[in-house]
Amino acid sequence: MLKIAYSPLYAHPLPKGHRFPMEKYELLPEQLVYEGTVKEDSFFVPDDFGEKWITYSHDLAYFDRLKKLSLTKSEIRKTGFPLSDDLIKREIQIMNGSIQACLFALEFGIGMNIAGGTHHAFSDRGEGFCLLNDIAISANYLIANQLAKRILIIDLDVHQGNGTAQMLTHEPNAFTLSIHGQSNYPLHKEKSDLDVGLPDGTTDEVYLSILEYHLFPLIDNFQPDFIIYQSGVDVLKSDKLGRLGMSIAGCKSRDQMVLQSAKKNQIPIMCCMGGGYSPRIADIIEAHSNTYRLAQDIFF
Repeated sequence: MLKIAYSPLYAHPLPKGHRFPMEKYELLPEQLVYEGTVKEDSFFVPDDFGEKWITYSHDLAYFDRLKKLSLTKSEIRKTGFPLSDDLIKREIQIMNGSIQACLFALEFGIGMNIAGGTHHAFSDRGEGFCLLNDIAISANYLIANQLAKRILIIDLDVHQGNGTAQMLTHEPNAFTLSIHGQSNYPLHKEKSDLDVGLPDGTTDEVYLSILEYHLFPLIDNFQPDFIIYQSGVDVLKSDKLGRLGMSIAGCKSRDQMVLQSAKKNQIPIMCCMGGGYSPRIADIIEAHSNTYRLAQDIFF
């Protein structure tokens, strides 16, 4: 059965007019249940894995300041979120959800998190709607507990996974692949193990051919025994913060290529949702829903 991390904290309210679409975290589960892709019991509220795994990856001083809400105004502005106790609880819950989704992936082949993909969080700071890096934390958890030996991180959000690259740069057992808009945020790119920067307006056909060119040889050569997939839908042409030219159908084909590769090679995969900022919330929900529909069809 498909297992999906979800918590009411994911939809933490933001000030009116804030550009981050928190409502997608409530609407997406409703849509998946309504259409029959999953049932209510597919969702789980994440367990508490403790602060140990946060400070295993993030600097202790940074996490202490985060909990005390003592970041500077400049640091808060860079995160894009107004800082609050509830927001910190939300970020911790997202981290817990991704770790537990990894454990379900080891059991069922795939595990998913309605939120997550917080790839702009660095070891010592937050950026771009990301305070704690659930991808790096999950990878380190799996490696430290000898649950995986070689982890491939496939980051297909429109923005480079700069925080993930920084946090895992000295971890030889994790390979970071980021395919992103070259001229998009962040202005300064970190060095992933493999970065593929795409020009503005990249279409479905070009994108999918580039993904195929890099993904299949990488799986063959790196031989991962676990995949973490950041499946942001801000690659859509309609996205307010993206600059690529992909359709919803093209985004679905992208997900299909990744998920089928994992299934074919019998590699457990954890999927976290990443970004999506199209003006029509229906477009965001449809693109995200496709990831879950494919997961259900391919793995179950």
